[in-house]
Amino acid sequence: MQLLLKSIFTCALLVIFVYATAQSLAKVQESEARRAYLNGTSPALGSSNLSQDGHFLSRRLRQVVHGEEGEEGAPSQMEDDLSQLMKSNVDAPDKEELRKCSVGLVLPVWTPEYNISMGDRLIRGFVYFVLLIYLFVGVSIIADRFMAAIEAITSIERAVVVKGPNNVKQVMHVRIWNETVANLTLMALGSSAPEILLSVIEIYAKDFESGDLGPGTIVGSAAYNLFMIIAVCMIWIPAGEVRRIRHLRVFFVTALFSIFAYVWLWLILSVFTPGVIQVWEAIVTLLFFPLTVLWAYIAERRMLVYKYMDKNYRVNKRGTVVAGEHDQVEMDAEKGPKHPMVTSARGNDAEAFDEARREYITVLTELRQKYPDADLEQLEMMAQEQVLARSSKSRAFYRIQATRKMVGSGNLMRKIQERAHSDLTEVKAQLHAGDDEETDDPIRMYFEPGHYTVMENCGEFEVRVVRRGDISTYASVEYETQDGTASAGTDFVGRKGLLSFPPGVDEQRFRIEVIDDDVFEEDECFYIRLFNPSEGVKLAVPMIATVMILDDDHAGIFAFTDSVFEITESVGKFELKVMRYSGARGTVIVPYWTENETAKDSKDYEETRGELIFENNESEKFIDLYILEESSYEKDVSFKVHIGEPRLAPDDEMAAKIKEVEKKAVQDLTELDRILLLSKPRNGELTTAIVRIRESQEFKATVDKLVAKANVSAVLGTSSWKEQFKDALTVIPAEESEFDNDDDAEEEVPSCFSYVSHFVCLFWKVLFAFVPPTDICGGYVTFVVSIFVIGVITAIIGDAASYFGCALNIKDSVTAILFVALGTSIPDTFASMIAAKHDEGADNCIGNVTGSNAVNVFLGIGLAWTIAAVYHSSHGNAFFVEPGTIGFAVALFCGEALIAIFIIMFRRWHKGIGAELGGPKVSKYISAAILVFLWVFYVVICILEAYDVIVV
Repeated sequence: MQLLLKSIFTCALLVIFVYATAQSLAKVQESEARRAYLNGTSPALGSSNLSQDGHFLSRRLRQVVHGEEGEEGAPSQMEDDLSQLMKSNVDAPDKEELRKCSVGLVLPVWTPEYNISMGDRLIRGFVYFVLLIYLFVGVSIIADRFMAAIEAITSIERAVVVKGPNNVKQVMHVRIWNETVANLTLMALGSSAPEILLSVIEIYAKDFESGDLGPGTIVGSAAYNLFMIIAVCMIWIPAGEVRRIRHLRVFFVTALFSIFAYVWLWLILSVFTPGVIQVWEAIVTLLFFPLTVLWAYIAERRMLVYKYMDKNYRVNKRGTVVAGEHDQVEMDAEKGPKHPMVTSARGNDAEAFDEARREYITVLTELRQKYPDADLEQLEMMAQEQVLARSSKSRAFYRIQATRKMVGSGNLMRKIQERAHSDLTEVKAQLHAGDDEETDDPIRMYFEPGHYTVMENCGEFEVRVVRRGDISTYASVEYETQDGTASAGTDFVGRKGLLSFPPGVDEQRFRIEVIDDDVFEEDECFYIRLFNPSEGVKLAVPMIATVMILDDDHAGIFAFTDSVFEITESVGKFELKVMRYSGARGTVIVPYWTENETAKDSKDYEETRGELIFENNESEKFIDLYILEESSYEKDVSFKVHIGEPRLAPDDEMAAKIKEVEKKAVQDLTELDRILLLSKPRNGELTTAIVRIRESQEFKATVDKLVAKANVSAVLGTSSWKEQFKDALTVIPAEESEFDNDDDAEEEVPSCFSYVSHFVCLFWKVLFAFVPPTDICGGYVTFVVSIFVIGVITAIIGDAASYFGCALNIKDSVTAILFVALGTSIPDTFASMIAAKHDEGADNCIGNVTGSNAVNVFLGIGLAWTIAAVYHSSHGNAFFVEPGTIGFAVALFCGEALIAIFIIMFRRWHKGIGAELGGPKVSKYISAAILVFLWVFYVVICILEAYDVIVV
């Protein structure tokens, strides 16, 4: 069916083109033949010219030319015919005279202009036609560079602080440009730059007089966009799917202004001051452009009267509460049960950031389930790639995507893959920058470790001091012991000395002696400090080491080091320390087990149960806890770990002695027996530890940074000339499977079409690779250079289009509506087709059409006519604009535009369709057929009126 529609559309264009060309060439030959005869050319020359093209004259005129005589009285009749012919040529020179080609702004005129054969004219027309196509390709490519610059400018972000859940402040980056304002200003300018510049350049090229080419292209482009692009998008939606306009208020504003724009043109051309454009009319036309943008912004932000309209809230498919219009809520209700309606207290920027973050986590979870053996970094890169591919895209993305496919530059999804990899690499580098950076701090000395736990009977232990930084010089530091609860002389041997670090030595060690006794006592500690470092040396923490002396005459007290432990879910295995203090004698068994709280075993952690065995003089043991990672952005769950009553090992000699003492009566216990009973192992105060599992801060930071970087705009831009020339010279396949991100698709090779289109467009691609990259000055340099190049190419297009019409004697108004308008709108057609298939809404297909049409008139025609009107007014003259075909085309377009918008809204509100694009097969083909008919009817009627077949 699609092939059939394409064939019908192509045949219709061919028929219209052949008809217009045949009528024009017929007038060319008739005009030249009559001029040759009336100018009194030589009989031989006149006979030769008219015999060649005599079929354009009446039979009696050919008889006179060839000197033939008929019946009696015929010569008199022939003379009357010639007199009538001469009179008609004198009375209506403009109607019968052959069109004279005006000199173009850039291209020279192809001479000679007169007395050339039909074959020569056809060849010239074909050459100009091919040149126009090639110029359209070139302006499409440079327009995409222009769009990339605009995307870079409109994607500039600012840092804002918003309150998240639990009033926690977080910093996020949001765009400075409002989406609606960007679409109606820079984006519309980017997609319509050739039409707008053509109108302005034509005014200058014609010495500030009006022409038909610029306004005709704008009106013809508007008709094609509204009728043909929307019709194609209607049937391009995959079966069973629909696309709805999401910003309906903005659409109503742009649709209203797009129709009003052409009504206003008709009023100033035919009603207010027919045939004359006053300065105020031109300026008001231009001022309607910012008024349209302002009104659309007010509607989108619900300001003024819009804030009193019904405002509902809905929960979108990702679970985020967002403001929505009434029809959107109803549409969600049809798809599934609605969540409770709540009012979001956060701004749109914060909601958008949360939505993107939720999507990233969802994608990462899906990938983890799909690829359980992949490491986290690989999954993060894949998730970033999919988030970029799924994220909402601007009109610029689809426009550039369509052009790249047409010229053999490949699919933008390949650049998304590269971007995802570079984003993750950059984020990881930022997070670990502190680990890799070399410090310029001075030489530092400190204890390593800063805490020592030793048994009372250990004899001696070793203390380590390290030097960090520059170790190429000599350094020294003094140390000394200081009493704590342990005293020098009774519990340890005090010591003081100097540590020397020769060049190349980064550590020194010394030993401290511990004094053992047989008296039971509590654990004791003392300190060792560093002081008086040499010049250029800085003491760092820990500069004081703590030494804990454990008594070896008691079995010990067992407890956790703390009551709460906070860990991240990415820790994998967490070792929970159990301390043994106030003694370390004998072998002790300590049972342990876990208990669920908000954390659940097998989901957040692995349940564990067992026993710790403390050997003689062993002061600490670890319980291995295995934490299950879910890659949660926000997580706060906990579980408990308990230790039970400790007991001596059955084979421990101390256990046998204690059992014997326990058999004695209390009055029979000696002092040693009581000390022995006190030396039994027991639990301390901290026998239960709460393990709190939180999200990984590194993962959270990675998500935040990746979400902040999940900007498709960066894919459209370039960072260097090297990248641009590489893209220009490389042929890349652009298969649909790449865009769909099909994991099972095999690596594609460039097709024959890709190679042909690449080499055909190679000149333009290499030439435009010299345009500065978008990373320079935020895209502003690219913006200025691109619009200058577009202006130059548009000037050449204007000359070529004018010469094309002149060669085939086609009027500029017909050339503009039928050829130039199509040439500038074909890239937008493919961009809308891609957007219709891959976007969730219809805004990039329909909303931009109406917005672009309004901007084209107010900015394109308004700016050109303002320049001309002010110029003529400054010289004391009036700016004349012949209504002619443009006025008729505007009036016809307004009527048909109302029908088209009615069809679009009917489809949206009809229960059986429910959307502007897609829907049931029969209804979408009928709607598309009506829109196609409206465009064909518009073109045919405009051509017939231009050639006076229809007189208005």
